[in-house]
Amino acid sequence: MTQSPIAYLVPLSPNFEENASTPKLHLSNGHNTIGRNDISVSDKRLSRNHLSLTVTQTSSTITVEGTNPVVVVKSGNKRRRLRTGEKEEIVNDDIIELIPGNYVEMENGGPPRNFEEAIKDFVVSEDELGLTFRLLRVKELPAWANTSCVSINDVIKGDILVAILSNYMVDMDWLLSACPTIAKVPNVMVIHGEGDGTLEHMKRRKPANWILHKPRLPISFGTHHSKAMFLVYPQGVRIIVHTANLIFVDWNNKSQGLWMQDFPWKEEEPGKGCGFENDLVDYLSMLKWPEFTVKLPNLGSISINASFFKKFDYSNAVVRLIASVPGYHTGANLRKWGHMKLQSVLQECTFDNEFKRCPLVYQFSSLGSLDEKWMTELVTSMSSGYAEDKTPLGLGEPQIIWPTVEDVRCSLEGYAAGNAIPSPLKNVEKGFLKKYWAKWKASHTGRCWFLLTSSNLSKAAWGALQKNNSQLMIRSYELGVLFLPSSIKRYGSGFSCTSNGGPSMDNCGSLAGSEELRTKLVTLKWQRTSNLASKVILFPVPYELPPEPYSSEDVPWSWDRRYSKKDVYGQVWPRTVQLYTSQD
Repeated sequence: MTQSPIAYLVPLSPNFEENASTPKLHLSNGHNTIGRNDISVSDKRLSRNHLSLTVTQTSSTITVEGTNPVVVVKSGNKRRRLRTGEKEEIVNDDIIELIPGNYVEMENGGPPRNFEEAIKDFVVSEDELGLTFRLLRVKELPAWANTSCVSINDVIKGDILVAILSNYMVDMDWLLSACPTIAKVPNVMVIHGEGDGTLEHMKRRKPANWILHKPRLPISFGTHHSKAMFLVYPQGVRIIVHTANLIFVDWNNKSQGLWMQDFPWKEEEPGKGCGFENDLVDYLSMLKWPEFTVKLPNLGSISINASFFKKFDYSNAVVRLIASVPGYHTGANLRKWGHMKLQSVLQECTFDNEFKRCPLVYQFSSLGSLDEKWMTELVTSMSSGYAEDKTPLGLGEPQIIWPTVEDVRCSLEGYAAGNAIPSPLKNVEKGFLKKYWAKWKASHTGRCWFLLTSSNLSKAAWGALQKNNSQLMIRSYELGVLFLPSSIKRYGSGFSCTSNGGPSMDNCGSLAGSEELRTKLVTLKWQRTSNLASKVILFPVPYELPPEPYSSEDVPWSWDRRYSKKDVYGQVWPRTVQLYTSQD
C-alpha cells in the first residue's frame, strides 16, 4: 500500500517562483530518495539517488548522497552547503538549491539566493575587457553561471582584414559552421599542431584562400600547443590568448579561459617597443610562417610577418606575454622563454606584504612526467619577486587542482570528459605529488598575480634547466598572459576595434585624460575591508581559493585506469565498443 504524503517539496521555476507545470514531490513517512527521476533537469550530473530525506511527523532530515550538483540548504537568512554524506535538519519554508540545476523548497518558501551570487556582479564593461580574462560559455549551465562569459562569435566579429589563428587541435568543419564570420575574412592563416591524418582533412575542407602552417618541432615529443588569435582591423589589432582548442567540446562544454585586448595603429613609424611588443614580436618570429602579402587600407600591399605587428601601439597593454618555444636556450635567451621568462618578469615586481608565503595554485588539464627536483625548479621561478618590505616574496608550497575520479564521473560529460585530461597512471601516482593534490573549494582571498596560459604542468611546456642551470630545454610552443597588480592607465584598455564609440585618443596614441591607478587582483568572492585607492579587478576563477586538500577517499583521475562505477550517462571507463561484421 502506498503511504500517504506527510510533506511536499515544491519545484521552483528559474525565476524562483512556484512552477505550477511540475507536480509537487510527495514525501512519505520515513526514508525518501530524490534524484534525476524526480526532478526534471537538463544537467545530467544529477544522480538517480542524489538526496535522501527522512521525514517524520515532527522533523525532516536531508542527507546528500551524490557529488554534483552542489546542494545548498537555505533556512531563513542562513545558507549552508552540504557535502556528500552530510546531513541537515530542514523545516517548513526551507529551500534546497541544486547548483547548477533546479531548485525545490519546503512548502511556502521564498526565492533562494544564488550560491555563486558574486558572479552576478561580474559584468565587464567594453572599456575594461583587457583588465581580466573571461570564461567561455558552457551550454548546459544556467544563465547566471554564464554571466559575462563569451562564445567564439563574441570575439571573432567585425570587419576583419587578416586573421591568424594559432592552436593545437583544429576541427575545420566545426570552426566554419560555428563562426560564419571567419569564413568571410579575406586573409586567414591557421597555425596548428595537428598530425598528418587530420591535416589532410583540413586541407580538403579549408577555404581556398586559407594558409595552413605547422611550426617546426626540433625536439622530439614536442607540440605546437599555443592558443591565440591575431585579428587585424582597419582600426587596429585584436589579440586574443585563450585555452580552448578549436573544437566543439572546448568551446561549449568546458570552462575555458580567454583574454583579449585591442590595440590601435601607431601614429608614427615603429620605434623601440614596450615589453609586450618585444615579447610578442620575438615569439611570432619563432613560428617562421610563410609570409603572405595583403592589401590594407592606407598601407597598400604589405607583407604579413612578425615585424608587421610592430605597427601597433601596445603601450596600454595590461598584461605581459609568457611564451615557450622549442629549443636549447642559452646565454641571453636563457631567460626569454618558459618558466625562466616568468621568473625574470616577477623579479621586477613588488607585491603587498600580505602575499608573502601564500600558496601557488596550479590548475591545468594534463600532467607530464615530473620529478621533485623539477617541481622545486618551477616553484623557485614562480616564487620570484619582492614584498614591500624589500624581502623576497617566497611563495609557499604549491597546490595542484586536479580532478578526482568522482569529479570526472559526475561532470557534464561524465567519463567522456576524461579524454581531455590525458594523464597516465604512471604520472599521476608519483608519491611526491600526493601532498600537492587539491580540490576547488575553500575560503575567499585575493591574488598577487595570475597567469592564463596554454601550458600544462610539464617540462615540455615550461622547460627544464640543464648543464648546471646554463641551458633551458623546451619541447613545445606555448603562450600565456600574466596579470600583475601594477600602475595602469585608468582607461588604458578602452580602445576597441569593433565599437563605433570609445574614449578619445590623443596624438601619441594614448587615451586622453587617463591617470595612473594602482590595481588589486582578487577572486570573485573577495570582500572589501577598507576604502582602497586602487582599482579592484575581479577574476572569474570558477572555484574558491585557496583550494581544499584531497581527503583520504579522493582518487586523482588518470585516463588509463578502469572505473566500473557508472557515470551520469550510465557508462563505465574505458567505454566498451562492440564491433559487428557482415556476412555475405
